[in-house]
Amino acid sequence: MEHMDQILLKAETLIEALPYIQKFNNKKVVVKYGGSAMLDDNLQSNVIKDVALLKLVGMKPIIVHGGGKEITSWLQKLGHESTFVEGLRVTDEKTMEVAEMVLGKVNKGLVQMVEKLGVKAVGISGKDGTTLKVEKKQINGTDIGFVGNIKEVNVELINTLIDNDFVPVISPIGLDDNFINYNINADDAACAVATAIGAEKLVFLTDIEGVYANPCDKGSLISVLTLDKADELLSSGFVGGGMLPKLKNCVDAVRNGVSRVHILDGRMPHCLLLEFFTNKGIGTAIIQRENLFENEVAHVPCS
Repeated sequence: MEHMDQILLKAETLIEALPYIQKFNNKKVVVKYGGSAMLDDNLQSNVIKDVALLKLVGMKPIIVHGGGKEITSWLQKLGHESTFVEGLRVTDEKTMEVAEMVLGKVNKGLVQMVEKLGVKAVGISGKDGTTLKVEKKQINGTDIGFVGNIKEVNVELINTLIDNDFVPVISPIGLDDNFINYNINADDAACAVATAIGAEKLVFLTDIEGVYANPCDKGSLISVLTLDKADELLSSGFVGGGMLPKLKNCVDAVRNGVSRVHILDGRMPHCLLLEFFTNKGIGTAIIQRENLFENEVAHVPCS
């Protein structure tokens, strides 16, 4: 039998969560799901349980998922090496075919996991209902194949699913004006969807703890990053690699109306619950300006 102190601790945790449940009740939240958390069965189970709980306490979660590591694995099995330009996969016709196959498999697997927890879910790609309309993306004039730049999000299907009590699970495949398939960076897709539906929160599950003032110093994790400070950090040269486009996406999302964006370590069990329902929170929150953060229920910056 549990010791009474442990029981009381659980009760205190529930009470701590109450104002957050009230604040985010009926609000749309987008979870960009990718990285190592997709490859570990236990972590995957924890993430889906967290999303199900968000739904059951009254929020309206939307999952936008990637699948890059699994796409790479399947391409290797087929003897097709992956090439990247500034973090984006060069996508020829064969790669596009494999990407759509793998993302479809991942999508329906996530739907199955959500449904198993008693929460209704529907998996779609950006092709369905022409949800993600794209144009061909180029990097500094370099042709990287069937990689799409989102030019419009049609929210009709997403809102129809939400209004009918489903969790939309979206894979990042879109169509151009000629109805040709394009692979989309999942971070780009998540930001575009969050902006278009007016999400209260956008959460990135990544393979790092958050944004560091100095990537070489693990003690320099930034808990709260305003847009002004984010701009300074982006121009400082300290942000590089995959974090550079991710942080730019976060800044764009906040500038375009998303209330706050969070970068979390998806390898941490139940990271979503820790971020949504505790005073401390984890990771890095990107917000418009500091006083907005101080006057609302949100996680308190770590000292």
